[in-house]
Amino acid sequence: MAELVYPSVIRLVKTFWKYLDLRFTFYGQSHIPAKGPAILAMNHIGYLDFAIAGTAVLPSGRLVRFMAKKELFTHPITGPLMRGMKHIKVDRENGGPSFVAALKALHKGEIIGIFPEATISQSFDLKDMKSGVIRLARESGAPILPTVIWGSQRIWTKKVPRDLKRKSYPVFVSIGAPMYVNEGESNEVCLNRLFTAMQELLNELHKDYPDSPIGQRWAPASLGGTAPTKQELAIQKMAKADEKRKEL
Repeated sequence: MAELVYPSVIRLVKTFWKYLDLRFTFYGQSHIPAKGPAILAMNHIGYLDFAIAGTAVLPSGRLVRFMAKKELFTHPITGPLMRGMKHIKVDRENGGPSFVAALKALHKGEIIGIFPEATISQSFDLKDMKSGVIRLARESGAPILPTVIWGSQRIWTKKVPRDLKRKSYPVFVSIGAPMYVNEGESNEVCLNRLFTAMQELLNELHKDYPDSPIGQRWAPASLGGTAPTKQELAIQKMAKADEKRKEL
């Protein structure tokens, strides 16, 4: 069946990138299979990550069906677009239907895009990951493509004012070698392998990135930036939980 919505959205997104004058650098595009299923497992540092990762895949001639929170599907503007592009709705309170939908798409030979961290990392370091990506790979036999994005957090991320001015930000995407789930290997071991592969790719992007992270809000503390650390964020989360309990 012909794609009716996706091509139009791609044109709009490319126009948006041109307006922002983003300087893209893509690594590892040869790892994207010419056909057949694959799971794009991505880090999550900004609201534009899905569109940026999808752009990196375009030269292969493949489209990515992203797993995204259900709120995007109920919004009057994004909803029809998300459904038209055949993305997969995720209900965080009930993940069963989205898992089944993703598995069906993989069996049809689609590429699925998933953020194993589930939410944006406000520290910009890799967060702990959920095992759904491993279970999808195990049940479908599809390879996992470890994928990392860097630079998107400078445009639009959580708890930071968005910057949509034409500043020619460099944005990097690196797609790693396919990773398969071995028979008899536990989900935990597989998830650790994926985390390690993504961390290694991210470390390389940090080295290649042209702008200094020192003192920058878009950079993690581990690189000399001023983004909150995982520990600071955990303390903030506990403090908010305590406040809510006191209000009850």
